[in-house]
Amino acid sequence: MGRTPCCDKKGLKKGPWTPEEDEILANYINKNGGHGSWRSLPKLTGLYH
Repeated sequence: MGRTPCCDKKGLKKGPWTPEEDEILANYINKNGGHGSWRSLPKLTGLYH
């Protein structure tokens, strides 16, 4: 018996951002401004589905 996961971790990548991912995130923030939740930022940019 255990808890069901709180979120789908399929496609989750751990570790530092690659230079390409850094650029995608920086471009998104520069275009759209900061977002209230850093955890949702990768999904908003399309890096994770």
